[in-house]
Amino acid sequence: MTATRCPACPSGMKGPGKYLCLGCWSGLTALARRALNRRDSKSMARLQDLYGQIASGVPLDEIQVTP
Repeated sequence: MTATRCPACPSGMKGPGKYLCLGCWSGLTALARRALNRRDSKSMARLQDLYGQIASGVPLDEIQVTP
């Protein structure tokens, strides 16, 4: 697997299996990162929620992901 573009910034590259590049991941709140790190039946919904908010222009530090 190779690195791909980060959906939150034009120049960042995210590693395989990562949602965002390290800089953007660090820009999320601890609560959002904790929710996104959970692995359960709602993981895909949380990821889609994250990407939807990014596409809508929500600043990283204001993104809220339902645990």
